[in-house]
Amino acid sequence: MTIKIGTRRSRLALAQTRLFSERLSEKFPDVNIEIVEFVTHGDRILDKPLDKIGGKGVFVEEIENALKCGQIDAAVHSAKDLPVCLGEGLEISGVLPRGNHRDILITRQKTDDYSGFVIGTGSKRRRMNFTKICPDAVFKDIRGNVDTRLRKLSDGEYDGIILCAAGFERLGISLAQYEVREFESHEFVPSPCQGIIAAECASGSSVSEMIKEISDKETMLCFKTEREIISALGADCTVPVGAYSEISDGEISVIISDRTGKRISGVCDVKDRAGLVKELISSL
Repeated sequence: MTIKIGTRRSRLALAQTRLFSERLSEKFPDVNIEIVEFVTHGDRILDKPLDKIGGKGVFVEEIENALKCGQIDAAVHSAKDLPVCLGEGLEISGVLPRGNHRDILITRQKTDDYSGFVIGTGSKRRRMNFTKICPDAVFKDIRGNVDTRLRKLSDGEYDGIILCAAGFERLGISLAQYEVREFESHEFVPSPCQGIIAAECASGSSVSEMIKEISDKETMLCFKTEREIISALGADCTVPVGAYSEISDGEISVIISDRTGKRISGVCDVKDRAGLVKELISSL
């Protein structure tokens, strides 16, 4: 049996797809896996912010179309890039254990004073969070892969850039030549599902059922919780909403930041998570 897995062509997307493929091969050693690369609409247009070219869906539309027509059997995504509504007849079949979800600030030199710093990020959520830390920071859009962004930082186009830590860890990129500040979730609420790798399939397909067998249960619960939050808030990449959940000893803790920057958090038994989400959202 051969399973065709679709992914974006970027180095990070391919690295994440290989992680999923390795897990699938460990569980089903007789399966042959073929990786099919796509250059998406979002990958082709790099001179405009995401919210100006169609939002998060620009990274998945072509890949979802390939799923629907049977060109591929599964697609691997950074879960934070998924639109609120998946394509008709498709489902998230599984997720890997969550990586480092934290946002990090990368600068060329060590400092505790970011006044007047030009910060590279196109994320409204990251801009809002960092403004609370440094109200007079200057923000400038930045697009491109991880290597491109680091080069622009080194060339002096920016004084700092903000990205997710997981990407660097999955690519094995050393940041030793830079100064790195890692933000905890309570001070810099992550994008919903940040750090999660998700596999999408046709609902009820045989490949979907296979992927469900390798899915990480706790991460899937967090994925569903954070997706419920953005759905309830009607959020997409144009709305600076943050959400993060974590499971420990049978309890789930949730923190949410809304479009105004207001934050609210709570803890409950995992089985009561849906009620906690409703309670927190109603309090925003």
